[in-house]
Amino acid sequence: MTSCFSSRLVRPGWPGRFCALLLLWGAAAPAWSVPSFARQTGMACAACHTVFPELTHFGRVFKANGYVLDNLEQVQAVSSRRQELLELAKTPALSIMAQVSYTELKTRLPDVKNPAAPGLTENGTAGFPQQLSLFYAGKIAPHFGAFAQLTYANDSGTISIDNTDLRFADITILPHEQSLIYGISLNNNPTVQDLWNSTPAFGFPYAASNANVSPLAATEIDGTLAQDVAGVSAYAFWKESLYFEAGVYRSAKQGQTNALTGAAGPLDGTASNVIEGGAPYWRAAYEYQWGASSLEVGMYGAEFKLFPGAGTPLQGPDNRFNDVAEDFQYQYVGDEHTFSAQGTRIHEKMSLAASFGAGAVANAANDLTTDRLWATYYYQRMIGGTLGWFSTTGSTDGGLYPAEAFFSDGTPCNCGVVTSANGSPDTRGLVGEVNYLPWLNVKLSLQYTHYTKFNGGSTNYDGFGRNASDNDTMYLVLWFAY
Repeated sequence: MTSCFSSRLVRPGWPGRFCALLLLWGAAAPAWSVPSFARQTGMACAACHTVFPELTHFGRVFKANGYVLDNLEQVQAVSSRRQELLELAKTPALSIMAQVSYTELKTRLPDVKNPAAPGLTENGTAGFPQQLSLFYAGKIAPHFGAFAQLTYANDSGTISIDNTDLRFADITILPHEQSLIYGISLNNNPTVQDLWNSTPAFGFPYAASNANVSPLAATEIDGTLAQDVAGVSAYAFWKESLYFEAGVYRSAKQGQTNALTGAAGPLDGTASNVIEGGAPYWRAAYEYQWGASSLEVGMYGAEFKLFPGAGTPLQGPDNRFNDVAEDFQYQYVGDEHTFSAQGTRIHEKMSLAASFGAGAVANAANDLTTDRLWATYYYQRMIGGTLGWFSTTGSTDGGLYPAEAFFSDGTPCNCGVVTSANGSPDTRGLVGEVNYLPWLNVKLSLQYTHYTKFNGGSTNYDGFGRNASDNDTMYLVLWFAY
């Protein structure tokens, strides 16, 4: 069995299992791995991705196995009992990524620097860069790998931790050559560890402007807690088809200090939206493959109990968010053509005892539903595009979706734009994107987002005369990784 690979690929203690795994994977075609994965495996990006960051089936299995498949010369140490003590690649698994962008809104925003004599802002925002990231992505030790991202963002002007997924994984071959991949993920963004591109963390749009106008409402699992939590989950992937995962998240706020000691913790009432205890997370999915096609259907969800904090003690009533979502993904990967269609529906039930008791919201209970559908086509992984539809609907609540905006010092803005005149979160629209990839690791995208409803209205949604379509956004981005 060990003859199926170069000896550099087969480590002491598990050659049979590893060979069996690759035989079960099948031959990979020579599409988002960061380039460190390509260097580590010796495979082009197209093995793991259609076009980055969408994963192929091979990419999903690579991720489930902890990012450890490699074809590099290693520095090794083995005990007298043939236990693997050390495996370090002589080439570090580092990559860089950059996004250079230009954003333009359909209608300029009010310039509220002087509320007594407001003007209009400059239309057009250049991000050079919008984002610059350093990755460690690949094997750390036998059965242990990482996808860790450190990012500079131009809106904050700071460097901070970004999406991170640390994994311990292994595989066993059951009777009748049935594979069972199992592992543990330590991550900082619910769904960042997921294998499919139908869930929020790596769903479309894969790149988005940070110079646009964002709607008021979003569910907790839909990026609201990204990089604000730490979670650990256990998962199993049977026959590369049936997937189960369960875990728990805790608050892990960055840049937050205890007001009494000045230390990094414990969190106190100066922090906001602190998870009470642990927040359970779960995921179930099934993928069926035939020919060049695959179809996945699944569900995922979490329950978050949050203390509002922000000046109030972390005790007493809390706010509860129960998120339950369904998702699907169809994918066709051919030699010339690739096509995929994905969608998700997230339903959130809110029980806002803490905020209602403090008079911050109008209703003690609310709900929110987010729907997204999108389809992507590429010719020769070079020219293609995506068309998507999105919708958010929910309960009307003038406290949760206020009609008045405020400056950072607490004074009223009297400017609209990021408000809802009727207290509704309802937002919907379309997003279209065309892409050109001269090389597999370089993408030029032109994206346009059109809103038919924004924060509860199509016309004069903010009470200051701004229409939903005024927030339409044109976004041009050059995105590359090396």
